[in-house]
Amino acid sequence: MKYFLTGATGFVGNRLAKMLRNRNHEVVAVVRDPEKAQALVDMGVTVVKGDVTDKESMRQPMTGCDGVFHVAGSYKVGVKDKKPGWQINVEGTRHVLELMKELHITKGVYTSTLAINSDTHGAERDESYHFTGKHISEYDRTKAAAHDVALQFIKEGLPLVILMPGLIYGPDGTSMSDEALRLYLQKKLPVIPQQAGYSWAHVDDIAEAHILAMDKAQPGTTYIICGPTHTLAEAMQIAEEVTGIRKPLAIPPVMLKITALLVSLIEWLIPLPEMYSSEALRVQAGVTYLGDNAKAKRELGYNPRPLREGLEETLSYELEKMKRK
Repeated sequence: MKYFLTGATGFVGNRLAKMLRNRNHEVVAVVRDPEKAQALVDMGVTVVKGDVTDKESMRQPMTGCDGVFHVAGSYKVGVKDKKPGWQINVEGTRHVLELMKELHITKGVYTSTLAINSDTHGAERDESYHFTGKHISEYDRTKAAAHDVALQFIKEGLPLVILMPGLIYGPDGTSMSDEALRLYLQKKLPVIPQQAGYSWAHVDDIAEAHILAMDKAQPGTTYIICGPTHTLAEAMQIAEEVTGIRKPLAIPPVMLKITALLVSLIEWLIPLPEMYSSEALRVQAGVTYLGDNAKAKRELGYNPRPLREGLEETLSYELEKMKRK
């Protein structure tokens, strides 16, 4: 099969491209800078210069493909310029799905997120849940808008499947949570928020879920493909047991909320790392992003690994990487 892929230079997209190539599928990937995509070329991916924000740059590469994986997204929290998030997540999704419709692609898989449900307040939400309040971050807001775009295309008959991962981690991870794990290994993460919880999935399990969805899911369906639920404190307890490095102190969420308020008063004057922005602090302050993956397990055969297993691999890899520096 011949698949069109966005986000191939990203964390999930790169793993997905590798898995597809290992199964002898042809992969066509649009990337903004082909010179930085040599790893994709080396695995046999056809790399084409393009961008989801430029619809016509994707038309020729998508033409003749059997399926589309739209994985690309802007996920950074705490950035000052909000415009790229909307352009990539919302308009980019619209461009990909419009082309898929115009070119009569027979099936597509779109990567949404549990974050569209915002803080679930400790509840594991399933596919029937619909959040209607104010989102905590710009990422949550733009991905929710993009999710609505995808649903509208499905209503109009587009053969699309929507996937909703939760927290994605793994070796060389690029998210705020991956950076937190690296800071922990460096003994530079003194505190973490109590109550904060996520449904943790290893990046390879997320990539595998995309292939399962393409192969098995009925068009028009939505699947939560998160992993097992654990608080951040539980994850750090596992990390301590695996590495012997003392886990950070868990502090009440109200302390982060107060800090977020104070930071919001100065961050426009003093540059701060994204991880310590007021938005990032709000997202971490006892918030839970939880989902129920029972449907994906039942209908797709999805089987994410336990958190301990995934963290053992990830932390061992990151420790070895630190030693080599």
